[in-house]
Amino acid sequence: MKGVLVFLTVFLTVLAASIAYPAMPPGRQIYDAINVPDTDYPVLGIPATVLIIAVFNAVIYGIIAWLVFTVAEKARKPKP
Repeated sequence: MKGVLVFLTVFLTVLAASIAYPAMPPGRQIYDAINVPDTDYPVLGIPATVLIIAVFNAVIYGIIAWLVFTVAEKARKPKP
């Protein structure tokens, strides 16, 4: 359950940071690799391209943080 909290915390933080700075890697590179045209269509007041890039970044960094947390938790537990 703690892993979910770590993921969501990192996800929301990186989502906000990526909306403010959409050039943050690797979201833009992934978006460019799938060959989707850029659009300024607003979704919740945010351009769709920026929102998609932000979600890519948030998911990737959230998974990385969750994996690091899980490995650290397993390493910290004493072996019987």
